[in-house]
Amino acid sequence: MSGGSGTAGLLAQLRDDLGYRRIGQGIRRLESVRPALEALEPGGKDSGVLVGLLAQWVDAGFDGLEALRRLVAGFPVSVRTDLPLLDYLHLRMAEGMLAMSEEDLGRAAEHFRFVQSLEGEVSDAELLAIANFWTGRCLRKTGRYDDAENYIVRGEELALSCGYLQMAAIMQTARSWLAFQRGKLHDALAILRRAEEALGGTDDFLSRGNIQSAYGRIARRQGRYQVALEAFERAIGEYRQAGGEPLQYARALMNLAFVQRLLALEMQKEWDRLSTSRRSAKEEAAQTGRERRLAIERLRRDAGDHLEEAMVLYAGHHNHRGIAGVHINRGFLHLDSGDLECAAAESAEAYRHGSEKSDYLVMARARILQCIVENAALEEQIGDSARHQEAAEAFAREAVEFAGQTQNRRLTARASVWQGLTYCGGPYRDLEAARRCCDKAIALLQPDSSERQYVWEELETLKARVLHASPVDPLLRAWSAGIVQEKSFQELTEEFARIVIPKVWEHEGRKVSRVAEKLSISPKKVRRILQRAGLAEPPAARPGE
Repeated sequence: MSGGSGTAGLLAQLRDDLGYRRIGQGIRRLESVRPALEALEPGGKDSGVLVGLLAQWVDAGFDGLEALRRLVAGFPVSVRTDLPLLDYLHLRMAEGMLAMSEEDLGRAAEHFRFVQSLEGEVSDAELLAIANFWTGRCLRKTGRYDDAENYIVRGEELALSCGYLQMAAIMQTARSWLAFQRGKLHDALAILRRAEEALGGTDDFLSRGNIQSAYGRIARRQGRYQVALEAFERAIGEYRQAGGEPLQYARALMNLAFVQRLLALEMQKEWDRLSTSRRSAKEEAAQTGRERRLAIERLRRDAGDHLEEAMVLYAGHHNHRGIAGVHINRGFLHLDSGDLECAAAESAEAYRHGSEKSDYLVMARARILQCIVENAALEEQIGDSARHQEAAEAFAREAVEFAGQTQNRRLTARASVWQGLTYCGGPYRDLEAARRCCDKAIALLQPDSSERQYVWEELETLKARVLHASPVDPLLRAWSAGIVQEKSFQELTEEFARIVIPKVWEHEGRKVSRVAEKLSISPKKVRRILQRAGLAEPPAARPGE
């Protein structure tokens, strides 16, 4: 770089361009000094600060990630020990940004927290604002939403203290996303509108695209799928204006595909309902059916095309979460088409990508899909029902465990719902366990009244199965109230045995000997009661009790 005063002026301009989100102007400044950046001397005045600001610009869309890596590598320990504190902190920010780009979120957060820990020692509010914001982003991506909000709010306060209303708007967008995850959709929309107003006159197309994408996700959760499609298309338009191939563009393509799949499902359900009620108008129904079938196929084909484009972008960036997300969405498309084998393969591949990075969000989502696939195989009576039941229970159990490592209540609720649905199905039902899963999901899902989406439909299915699966509860309630209908104690005992023994038999792995031992009764009596309930094992199975 040229003289110290020239460098100081450039740094001030780059910092203000970031704060006011004058993206095009800032990128032109960086392009004009790119040769000097490449030749930057690590020990020069403000060299560390320049590298830190370059990291912020790369995050904002400047094509300089490889240059940033080379610059950071040019600061060995022998040089760092002599750096001024501010230069060293900016260098740590650059290292954290590189770790974020490699999806090493734990290491990235360590760098940012170190910078925050010295807040009392430096007077660079813009640096501290970004350090807090980036820490919040790392925590949000790992599903730690409550922790993330504290950092993001602090970052917003610091940005506003600098007079950077537009930079604060980016942090407001992140806060809106956290409100969205908690099911507070009205709050999320209110925050988004403020951010949109602040960024409306800027050329920060990435952040503007993020706002439109957020609108799309809120509309999707409200069941307003056409509105969601339009919002995601607007987001894609903003990302295209930003130039390059940002990961945000790939994410918008994936969200667009997801909504197209949901629209196809909605159309299929509507057609199934109409087909049932219009059997007398066969010709009209057949014509409408052909049109609907073509529309559904077109939606699914378009969704597949968008996922393919997103996969190319994610693979080019080696982004494991995006790649896994594409596999999960492809898996659901295969599931909708009845191709359980391909759905299982896609979900397994998604899990592999998640496990490589210990990404609990991805691992939980992949396991949920694998559980759904196994339940579908059970319902369609494909292969060994016991094996499918065992696999579904294992996948559901792991999905709940992985989701529990995050603060994503909705994901944990969905994992619990599918664990409950698994307990309700197959040859070894456990309705009490299913009820516990249902209660857990209900406690976790507490959104505002505008939410309408598939998770609630799945919960309603579980509630219906739990509530209507067994006629036992009314009888037990009657007995507890002293209503015995003139039955003798012996008759009550026999009736109670007919209620309890099948449940214990299911719980004990359908082993008569275990039931007999547990209840201290004869195996003969257990078999007699099971036979009356229509649950007796065939004679060939008894030697294996």
